[in-house]
Amino acid sequence: MPTRPGAPAAGAYLEGLNPEQRDAVVSVEGPLLVLAGAGTGKTRVLTCRLAHILNNGMAYPSQILSVTFTNKAAREMRHRVSELLGQTTEGLPWLGTFHSIAAKILRIHAELVGLKSNFTILDTDDQIRLLKQIIKAENIDDKKWTARYMASLIDAWKNKGLTPGKCDPSEKYKFAEGKGLIIYKTYQDRLKVLNAADFGDLLLHNLTIFQNNPDVLARYHAKFRYILVDEYQDTNVCQYLWLRLLAQGSNNVCVVGDDDQSIYGWRGAEVDNILRFESDFPGAKVIRLERNYRSTEHILAAASGLISSNKDRLGKTLWTEDDGGHKVSVTGVWDAPAEARIISTDIENWYSKGRKYSDVAILVRASRQMRSFEERFIQIGLPYKVIGGPRFFERQEIRDAHAYMRLLVNDTDDLAFERVVNTPKRGIGATSIQKLQRAARSMGVSLETATRELTKTDEIRGKARSSLRAFCLDLDRWRAMQGTMRHTNLAEQILDESGYTQMWRDNKDAKSAGRLENLKELIQAMNEFDTLPAYLEHISLVMDVDKSNGVEEDQVSLMTLHSAKGLEFPLVFLPGWEEGMFPSQKSMDESGMAGLEEERRLAYVGITRAREQAKIYFAANRQVYGSWQSSLPSRFIDELPPAHVEAASESGLHDSGAVAERVASSFARSFEENKSGPVSPGWQRFQQNKTKSFGRAPKDIEGHAVRRPAKGKSSNYNKGDRVFHQKFGYGLVTETDGTKLTVAFEKAGEKKVLDGFVERA
Repeated sequence: MPTRPGAPAAGAYLEGLNPEQRDAVVSVEGPLLVLAGAGTGKTRVLTCRLAHILNNGMAYPSQILSVTFTNKAAREMRHRVSELLGQTTEGLPWLGTFHSIAAKILRIHAELVGLKSNFTILDTDDQIRLLKQIIKAENIDDKKWTARYMASLIDAWKNKGLTPGKCDPSEKYKFAEGKGLIIYKTYQDRLKVLNAADFGDLLLHNLTIFQNNPDVLARYHAKFRYILVDEYQDTNVCQYLWLRLLAQGSNNVCVVGDDDQSIYGWRGAEVDNILRFESDFPGAKVIRLERNYRSTEHILAAASGLISSNKDRLGKTLWTEDDGGHKVSVTGVWDAPAEARIISTDIENWYSKGRKYSDVAILVRASRQMRSFEERFIQIGLPYKVIGGPRFFERQEIRDAHAYMRLLVNDTDDLAFERVVNTPKRGIGATSIQKLQRAARSMGVSLETATRELTKTDEIRGKARSSLRAFCLDLDRWRAMQGTMRHTNLAEQILDESGYTQMWRDNKDAKSAGRLENLKELIQAMNEFDTLPAYLEHISLVMDVDKSNGVEEDQVSLMTLHSAKGLEFPLVFLPGWEEGMFPSQKSMDESGMAGLEEERRLAYVGITRAREQAKIYFAANRQVYGSWQSSLPSRFIDELPPAHVEAASESGLHDSGAVAERVASSFARSFEENKSGPVSPGWQRFQQNKTKSFGRAPKDIEGHAVRRPAKGKSSNYNKGDRVFHQKFGYGLVTETDGTKLTVAFEKAGEKKVLDGFVERA
């Protein structure tokens, strides 16, 4: 095709591209894999490639299939192409997300899979409602085998391109003791009766159409002269099969991605899709975009050194012309509160130098890590926002738990009563609640008092009445326990006995595990207060201050590492780099080496979000689900290249032995309390140099003296000795076991500690 009339000169959109970017833009014939590292300008390459094809008349807009993962990315690409060409792109009708394009194809050929062209696309709520009906009809216990869990199984099967007939027979045992595939097939049949499809069906039905109707597939082979795919490393099996079928036509397929940034395995993404591109498309050209336009030399070198430990990768090395800069800092701290305190001080120092809060991001591995930062920021008035989810104390599960606690100490708290009386579901419907509200208003009493009166009459009958009576008896029992047990233990008992914890255990949604972790973090937060009323008063003040700060536009960003992908900030803090936390023990237990490599890719993503400074932290002690545990520094710290990393103290960055000694003492403290566990190579390296370089008495990052007991010796403390611990305060030794002490602390309760961490009081 000839160049489009009135088109700008080629140099207009090729100008400023580096050689690799330009090569990726103009190499339009045949299969092409563009390995685009973090910050290397992949979006510019994609848009310029589209513009190049259109500008040179190689294809009409309707002959280009361009696939993205989000609607936002599709809109941005469309806008950029229009700007490059100086006019609208005549629609680019096949530029969109996987699901939007698949839906368009499915509406054209719906009858081939038993649907009509006006089929409905079900949302998650409709999907759950339909599955509940099917599960009930099969006489399955829907409390043990929930519709939401079944929906997650179906979604996983569809992500793998599996119809009910293609699933391995063993898959049926994942639900209701062997009824999983029966439910799946019934669900699919029911969708056809309803003339409906869920989101997973959009691509799955496309596969069925293409595989069973070669003439239809040939039609799309002839139609699409060029195919472009963004974020190829994030494709699942079904998306991969769909693309491979469509690309067998012209063979002019260009995929752009970064195997080192494949971090969504937990939702079905297969990094192998990008790793085997060359074998899928023989003769494919591979172009590596390695020049980074975002970060400094030290940041890129640290990230590249870390990711090089992964075995399953195609390999590339990021570089920049921005030489030098700040080295990546690694700081050892005593515990999570100290971590939050030191980071908040760093942020305030940054702001005092004329920089913005919005330049700063804190990237955590798990959402439960956010609480200590949020409490600290609220306390000192530092403006922040949580990206990708609500703030900790605004989360549904935290508000629900608080409502139970509020009702426990205040029986007139009607808002709390309304929130939890049917949470979890107790068969108390909206009609019953309305009767309670009317009665409370007419009698001038609280909802709880009205409930106790109405359950003595026939105003409310059946299950609702028995459930309300049981709920009131529960409240009476829990209130009677207030004076007999610690408030944190009581809170756990309430959440368990009410069925609230079990409700989230039964809910197999991907977010449920995080909600359970947040509830455990809540109990940990309560442990810092002597009584339940004291904690609730603190929370009410926190939430009040929080509202006043929420209007700030210049705010620190707080988010998980997964939410940070695609973003960048001048200053990035990376807390919680400890074994078990990061890399996640759960990921390693569930996926082995593949899980560890995905965790390492997540660390790589975190470091490469930083433009100017990246700061890593690990804690020697961390309170996990209410109990203190010593921590080993993450193996990822040891994998960072020493030439690009500095040990850090509160006063700044240094290479001196004194600072290294402080970091080493945190390793040492962790090691001494975890002798039975695996030894980090980082600990070994510091331990080997400790005798020569770190001769003075070790201290942690805040200057606390650390005494380490000699091996094989008994303790110098006896039962009944009064001792002091930096974290737990004063207490009495109740038991000794070699160098291990059991101490009844005045405020923290009974704890097991090493005698090297206490002193006589």
